[in-house]
Amino acid sequence: MIPSGGTPGHAEWALRSNAVFTKATFRPATVLIREGLIVDVLLENDAVPSGVPIEDVGNLFVLPGLVDSHVHINEPGRTDWEGFATATRAAATGGVTTLIDMPLNSSPVTTTVAALHLKQRATAGQLWVDVGFHAGVVPGNAHAVGPMIEAGVCAFKAFLCHSGIDDFPNATEADLRAVMPQLASAGLPLFVHAELVSPLRPDIEEAFAANPRSYAAYLATRPAEWEVEAVKLLIRLCREYNCQVHIVHLAAAEEVGPLIEAAKAEGLPLTVETCPHYLYFAAEEVPDGNPRYKCAPPIRRRSERDLLRQMVSDGRINTIGSDHSPAPPSMKQLVDGDLRRAWGGIASLQLLLPVTWTALATNRGAVASQVVNALTARPAQLVGLGSRKGRIAPGFNADLVVFDPEATFTVDANKLQHRHKLTPYDGYELRGVVRTTYLRGRKIYDSGQFIGEPSGEMLRRPQHQR
Repeated sequence: MIPSGGTPGHAEWALRSNAVFTKATFRPATVLIREGLIVDVLLENDAVPSGVPIEDVGNLFVLPGLVDSHVHINEPGRTDWEGFATATRAAATGGVTTLIDMPLNSSPVTTTVAALHLKQRATAGQLWVDVGFHAGVVPGNAHAVGPMIEAGVCAFKAFLCHSGIDDFPNATEADLRAVMPQLASAGLPLFVHAELVSPLRPDIEEAFAANPRSYAAYLATRPAEWEVEAVKLLIRLCREYNCQVHIVHLAAAEEVGPLIEAAKAEGLPLTVETCPHYLYFAAEEVPDGNPRYKCAPPIRRRSERDLLRQMVSDGRINTIGSDHSPAPPSMKQLVDGDLRRAWGGIASLQLLLPVTWTALATNRGAVASQVVNALTARPAQLVGLGSRKGRIAPGFNADLVVFDPEATFTVDANKLQHRHKLTPYDGYELRGVVRTTYLRGRKIYDSGQFIGEPSGEMLRRPQHQR
């Protein structure tokens, strides 16, 4: 057996479980690891080479390290919101071994190669897990897209509404038309915040102004129609340019779901993400005056949540990302509970796996397999890392998570690794506990303890990889 307190001291070792997630299912297997790579996955009757030390975790699950393609780290420039050290420690604690950092809310925003290089330099000595980067699409930066592709960004991100910060303005249809041919040619996806703003009825605005603590009033100010109109536009452009479009944080499942299904049936390269807060919470359960729950699009009705769960379970939703978007407590307006002025964003990176597991996975069958794939293989493929991340298979990085699917715990926000501890999950009981996290075969987190020093790497997307 390998000592539980540290990293295996051998170039070659093995991890055994009765429930290894490999080839899209759970099975008894032994993962053979050499110098940070998976060299073989041995099934029940396969013999482990003589002299290879084995870590046997019994009935605990062994999962691929999670790939979270939707994380706002905010360094440099707004490191008081979140930084690489705290975010990647949270990731390691939650079994996320690869994350892709969004181009905002850092300062400068990542819309030029120069800004990308500043962000890359800011990671030095801080990464507990591997980190890749998104670049931003904003008005007037189409000329910067090619150089950022060459610099190795994993994907591009655009907003169709105000992003929350003025230095990352929303892209117009003309802006998208200027960049989508370049992305299609290079094989990179465009991640899009899909809300297309239209005027609200005066009574809706008046109701929110009169009672800014009301969650129902806030919900009414971001109607499902905004998501619908945005997705219709994106489908048209996807069809025209054959550029892969990834709709992030889908909330309006009832209204948008049929549009997505039709686009996929047509063969368009359209994919979709949702987030753990849309799978776990429902508007009917959100208390008034608690901006911890505020996000955009908003957490919608229970019927929307239930449909999102079904869409994950049957594979209609491709990926699940945390959309980890923290801010200092002062920006969340906790004292007065003012949802009009509060920053919209939910801190959840560390809780991505247990929240999703609690909401969705009730057994080891098809539902659990869809959940794992939506958290691992599919996002890895989407961001161009599908040949080395997100699967337990020979040739892949030995990024592994030992996960207890039956253990429960009550979230204590003060114990989270995020820079700021505000989260709507505080006090909720969740099912599923990450016991150990390995990055390229090295144990980096074990039973509440971090092992060694930060050893994460910056990732580049291979050129022309779809």
